[in-house]
Amino acid sequence: MVTSTDLAGQVAGTPDAGLVERALAYVRERGGAAQLPTGEPVLTHAEGMLRILDGLRVDDAARAAACLFAVAAFVPGCEEDIEPRFGEEVARLVRGVRQLLRIGAIAVGHSGAPETTKDEIAARQEQVEALRKMLLAFAQDIRVVLVRLASRLQTLRWLAQVKAQPLPGVARETLDIYAPLANRLGIWQMKWELEDLAFRFEQPDTYKRIARLLDEKRIEREGYIASAIARLQSELETAGIRAEVTGRPKHIYSIWKKMRGKELDFADLYDVRAFRVIVDDIKDCYTVLGIVHHIWQPIPREFDDYISRPKANGYKSLHTVVIGDDGRAFEVQIRTQEMHHFAEYGVAAHWRYKEAGSKGYSGQFSASERYDEKIAWLRQLLAWKDDADHSVAHDESWEQLKHAAIDDHIYVLTPQARVVALPQGATPVDFAYYLHTDLGHRCRGARVDGTMVPLNTPLKNGQTVEIIAVKQGGPSRDWLNTELGYLAAPRARAKVRAWFNALDSQETIAQGRALIDKTLQREGKTAVSLDDLAARLGFKTPDELFSAVGKEEFSLRHVEQALRHPEGEAAAPVSEEEAVTKKSRATSVARGAKSGVLVVGVDSLMTQMSRCCKPAPPDDIVGFVTRGRGVSIHRRNCPTFGQLSARAPERVIQTEWGKKSDAVYPVDIHVEAVDRQGLLRDISEVLSREKINVTGVKTLSSKGVARMQFTAEVSEATQLQRALGLIEDVAGVLQAKRK
Repeated sequence: MVTSTDLAGQVAGTPDAGLVERALAYVRERGGAAQLPTGEPVLTHAEGMLRILDGLRVDDAARAAACLFAVAAFVPGCEEDIEPRFGEEVARLVRGVRQLLRIGAIAVGHSGAPETTKDEIAARQEQVEALRKMLLAFAQDIRVVLVRLASRLQTLRWLAQVKAQPLPGVARETLDIYAPLANRLGIWQMKWELEDLAFRFEQPDTYKRIARLLDEKRIEREGYIASAIARLQSELETAGIRAEVTGRPKHIYSIWKKMRGKELDFADLYDVRAFRVIVDDIKDCYTVLGIVHHIWQPIPREFDDYISRPKANGYKSLHTVVIGDDGRAFEVQIRTQEMHHFAEYGVAAHWRYKEAGSKGYSGQFSASERYDEKIAWLRQLLAWKDDADHSVAHDESWEQLKHAAIDDHIYVLTPQARVVALPQGATPVDFAYYLHTDLGHRCRGARVDGTMVPLNTPLKNGQTVEIIAVKQGGPSRDWLNTELGYLAAPRARAKVRAWFNALDSQETIAQGRALIDKTLQREGKTAVSLDDLAARLGFKTPDELFSAVGKEEFSLRHVEQALRHPEGEAAAPVSEEEAVTKKSRATSVARGAKSGVLVVGVDSLMTQMSRCCKPAPPDDIVGFVTRGRGVSIHRRNCPTFGQLSARAPERVIQTEWGKKSDAVYPVDIHVEAVDRQGLLRDISEVLSREKINVTGVKTLSSKGVARMQFTAEVSEATQLQRALGLIEDVAGVLQAKRK
């Protein structure tokens, strides 16, 4: 078991021997009459914290900061004295501890009326976990967390001593935030004392009832465990088995949690008192088991062999329950050093089991896997420092630990003190999109800690963010420009892209509808049902028809044919005139160069590359026999071909690409980019470097966004794909695709 001595000792270098004494003297001088909000004198609080931190063996700088942070917070004019008198490191630690004081107000603000629905409980658990991570994220130096834990423990000790009630929400905050963090860092002694003291204030009647049920004081329980350990160690030494035996009585809060979570009666709890035996190998595990059963009478149905039958998460150990000399049951766990290390730091870590959400009995929230790994790493660093000599290598580990980055997120607050986790570098726009997509779209300004800031300002841990939004509106295309730094979260970026895609789709539909309306007026068919017309042309809805026409993927000639030849009347043949490529240079298939297409295995048949989809090797192609112009070659997924083949399936013919030729094929490239000077030149240079000839360019700029269409000639589609990737790398380009 990791104990409180797993925390590291002195930092590298020569410590300032008088630093703590000078800090304490400063507290006596400046804060002698000052009190904390609880009523505890600042000097009493500092002295109590020093006693706690002495047990944790932290360095002098942290102990000095523990003395000084309350004076800096509650005595005017003291904060400016800290750095000149005690140095930059102590001042930085004091600032860190004071920053964590904000979390107390946040957590208390969330500890109002009890949650009743599953959604409320889940939201509460999510906020609790975010607050825990936020506390660690605030503290870039892990010593700040240790000082804050010691401060909370001293506060509860003092309140218990003077029989005073804590401020509202403090007990719940301790159970939700600070005790689990002490647990995660392996400071078991602090964890159970925080839990018991907080539980004593949170539910005094239940606490007293369980204390009476135990029928013994904590000291007596600890004494019994100590005597049982001594007896077992004596027997193990006689048997020649080297073992480490540790034990602790189960504290009151843990007993209550287990009784409630497993719906057990107190009489059914066998691990109220327990100890653990750690040996060198598996053979010794079973030997120790035999010795334990020889000393005390076992309860057969309470024996579990997790060595031969490990738990699903890989946990291994022997668990047995025996009857002690006083007639009360207690639990014994037996495992090897390797099994113990896995249980403490692996996927079956103690705190994971205790906080495993719905899969565990405590009903608390479970952290993410990456976060788990970081906490396990911190605990290992803490243990290494304690186990090793004070060498340079281990001093480096402690330096790593002090400045360890706990999380790769930042944690900011809404004006209502809700915690929001965002990726590093997130901006107020990311924050707005996290809260609600519509709020992100309408975001026009932000206040951070009450001050107006630009929307591309990177946020920092602990800041309070307020979004200023208009009633209606949408995002700016500038937000997608990575150089401007408006968005860091992929989810927010995806939401902005989706908004513009939907806007473009609406514009395309409107353009298509206008073209259809003109066609209906020209043909004198304004009374035609658009639903029926779309269905006749193979579309599910009129909007799909409008979109295809607006994108120029569907010719208006098909609409005219459908209007002139109502259903049931023979339709005139569809002309392929517009589906043939325009003429270009001599080596292009558009000028009669060999297309390289084999029609049913023959390359001498007349073929034309369709203008609607512009196929190029190695596209999947298919042929359609036209009247008088040979075989028109389409991409198999071409919408125009789909319409033609539906009307005349007998004219569809098998085609494939033949041997590679010197011919080039015209293709259309669509580019959308933030408009700027030199954009067309930069894109043209990319195409020139790739030896791609451009035969036509169309550009349209609207609201700062340029839409360009290039007609280019390529030898094969793979050449085009490479060019598209390079175009997307051009500054300001939002997307580049083949039309």
